[in-house]
Order: sequence, then C-alpha cells, then structure tokens
Amino acid sequence: MLAAELFEQGIRPAEVARRFDVTVGAASHWFKSWREGGIEALHSKPHPGSKPKLPRRQWDALARLLLEGPRAHGFPTELWTLRRVADVIERRFGVRYDISQVSRILRAMGWSRQKPARQARERDEEQIEAWRKEHWPRIKKGL
Repeated sequence: MLAAELFEQGIRPAEVARRFDVTVGAASHWFKSWREGGIEALHSKPHPGSKPKLPRRQWDALARLLLEGPRAHGFPTELWTLRRVADVIERRFGVRYDISQVSRILRAMGWSRQKPARQARERDEEQIEAWRKEHWPRIKKGL
C-alpha cells in the first residue's frame, strides 16, 4: 500500500524497489498491478493451494469404509493405523497419501486418535471379581 502511495506521487518502480529493499522486478509487478487495477489490485490474495487428491465429497464414503472396521478390509486385527487407512484410500479411491496427510485428513473429518484398550473383549468382570473374592485371599496367605 505504501508503494501505491509512491506510485501516485510519480515515483518509478526502480526507486520503490530501492526504498523497500525488494527487486526491481517485484516493484515493477506492483506498479503494473496498481496501474491496471488501482490500490485494490495490490491487496494480498489467498493462495488457493493445490487441488486435493481426495475431494471432500468422498470423505463420507471413506468414513463409511472405516466404520466397517479393519478386518472388513483384510487386516488381521481391529486396529486402524495411519498406514492401514492410507492403504484403504489407495485401494478404494486410487489416491496415494503419505501417513502425515492421512492424519490431517482424519482430523479434518473430525476423527481423533484413539489408544486401544489393553483388555480383552472377552473379559468377564463378574468372573474376575468372584475369583478375587474366592481364590486370591487363599493364594495371598500362602505367599
């Protein structure tokens, strides 16, 4: 914006470049933009970034696949890892991602990291409590 004020005063791009310690090419680009579109043309514009490989419209489909569980996709356990998710994305959508990107996608989808419980699903709390009451005191006395 300061460069635009100088251009309005008739200062040439080479002098603007010297004053702002930028290249003459950069100042010339500013000058051209200012001359063609006024001060509005000098406002910064967000960079759109690259087009995502897996569009948001496919995120719902990915979520449904993940909810089926890892075993439904040929993995030996019910534990999702970033590598496994990346494999499912590649197999189902033909898109290859590094696991760091998979992590970002899952966070953007509202998914969070989960630490698996360290207990067996088959664990029977009633049987465990009965054993503790019946057998543990006897075993403890013998120690």
